[in-house]
Amino acid sequence: MSKTSRQSKFQIVFEPGGQSASVPRGTLLLDAATQAGLTIDTPCGGQGRCGRCLVRVDGGKMSHPDSLHLTAEQLEQGWVISCQARVSGDAVVHVPPKEELEGMVVRMRSSKVAVPLACDLAFEPALQRVFLELPPPSLEDNAADLDRLQRALQRKLGRSRVSVGLPLLKNLAATLRSSGWQVSATVYLPSGSDEGELIDLAPGRTKAPLLGAAVDIGTTNVAAELVDLRGGKVLGSASARNRQVLRGEDVISRIIYSQRPGGLEELQALAVDTVNEVLSELAQQQKRSTAEIQELVMAGNTTMAHLFLGLSPRHIREEPYVPTASHPPVVRAGELGLSINPLAPVCAMPGVAAYVGGDITAGVLSSCLFKTDRLTLFLDIGTNGEIVLGHSDWMITSACSAGPAFEGAGVRHGMRAVSGAIHELRINSSTLEPTIGVIGDGAAQGICGSGMISALAEMFLSGVVSRGGRIDRSRVGTTRRIRLGEHGAEYVLVWAEESASGEDIVLTDVDIDNLVRTKAAIYAAVTLMLKRVGISLSDIEVVLIGGAFGQHIDVEQAIQIGLFPDLPWDRFQFLGNTSLAGAYNALVSRHARAVAHEIASKLTYLELIADNAFVDEFTAALFLPHTRTDDFPSLQALRLSR
Repeated sequence: MSKTSRQSKFQIVFEPGGQSASVPRGTLLLDAATQAGLTIDTPCGGQGRCGRCLVRVDGGKMSHPDSLHLTAEQLEQGWVISCQARVSGDAVVHVPPKEELEGMVVRMRSSKVAVPLACDLAFEPALQRVFLELPPPSLEDNAADLDRLQRALQRKLGRSRVSVGLPLLKNLAATLRSSGWQVSATVYLPSGSDEGELIDLAPGRTKAPLLGAAVDIGTTNVAAELVDLRGGKVLGSASARNRQVLRGEDVISRIIYSQRPGGLEELQALAVDTVNEVLSELAQQQKRSTAEIQELVMAGNTTMAHLFLGLSPRHIREEPYVPTASHPPVVRAGELGLSINPLAPVCAMPGVAAYVGGDITAGVLSSCLFKTDRLTLFLDIGTNGEIVLGHSDWMITSACSAGPAFEGAGVRHGMRAVSGAIHELRINSSTLEPTIGVIGDGAAQGICGSGMISALAEMFLSGVVSRGGRIDRSRVGTTRRIRLGEHGAEYVLVWAEESASGEDIVLTDVDIDNLVRTKAAIYAAVTLMLKRVGISLSDIEVVLIGGAFGQHIDVEQAIQIGLFPDLPWDRFQFLGNTSLAGAYNALVSRHARAVAHEIASKLTYLELIADNAFVDEFTAALFLPHTRTDDFPSLQALRLSR
């Protein structure tokens, strides 16, 4: 037998099991594994899109095309994607166990990371608790109880005056005497003032935590953290659906509803009820009472802040789009109906304009964007898509109405990113069968925003959905997954017998239309903002993504549907709920509050609502990924490799 004949086939040994296969040159490594009796998962159907079939070549030769799923370090170590690598010689191949593979798959999945810069936001809460031992009155010192208390507070805190309101004054005499003139005073010390205000007075020396709350009031969801202001520790976090959704899914519909008789009062009550619900859950977690919460800092878009405070948002919607207040004053919890200490100060983060509110100021604060020297694009993806572009020298901001689809509203089986939500999906292009990932690894209950992004990208790349964002009806009857339902064509993600709800979980044409409109609005706003300042996409050095649902977003898939600009993956950083993080910063640092006001004053607002060019950009983005396909070279490269 000639040497050439002997080498017509090559021996591939798979470890750690020692299985082997003899295959000719050019055989896909995946096929060689199948011949050896091994099953390697390929959720994308062997198209090299998911990176889930990674193996390591420990010895021998293998040809392999470039892949975004592999880092330079992994390539050097011998890792290849088995559905793309081809045999070119004898080889020993390591097939990793599932747990090792999960750590090796390189897809730019988001995960909350530390802020890119270190901000000097020193721990200095506006709320302080001090222990006082007052000398009891006598004939020689018969000063009034209030004067006695104020003298002690002024000495302890170094303030010229500490005011005491009527509710505390009514019980002052009894509290001082029942405690033997030893009390713990909780005092609010606002920045920039030499005065303070007594918030609570308790007998004796209390060791209970000094509780404050940071709250993000989103259009769709409300999130909060309970904080011990003695050291800044977050004791717990919780979230709930904003009950205002009952009266409109977006800010415009709620502004309209607020103009109805009693509408504003109802919306304010719904917002407060939701916050009370979340705070009650947090207090119960710590076996405390909500009445022990002594301060609250909230962040939200301009409309949410108005409705929470009971301010009419009417003129936010009417040209020239002027809010009642961008920098609302501090109010008391009792004025709003909050279930916390009625004297607790409630501070709203300062906003910028009608459609850029305190949530964005909070995001710029918590991300430290205001200190960076790198050109940064900040995206807060929620019901309202808000954008900031710039660095420490200048920042511009704008907003668009993205809709609530990515937050689970307006989608038939949409839900928040909590346990039971589908957060990722891969579709085998040959069988059109999906492989899903569920938060908590249990049965699927619905699909969250990141899952929708993943599903839409996979449906597009596998041909289930056209560039125009419609399910291919010609496939009805050719696969069990595509069918006609009550709302038109639909794709079945999970069958009823496999779901937690006991019903099929689907994405319909209507759902997809909502998703496409949402992504189009965000991308159009980014594109137009860049044009207005004369900056190209390639100039952007860092992309910061805020928003609670971003924890599970896959950058590659977000680019594939035209939600994110087509930039190198390593430029994207996910910071989680930056609005809540900024509210926390302001809660534990008076300096941070001052910085927030500086940020709000520095941000230049770019109005898109009255700009006809936005409509043009939005219309152009109502395709997958876009009408300008040249703007998405990575997707073109992917299609050429298939």
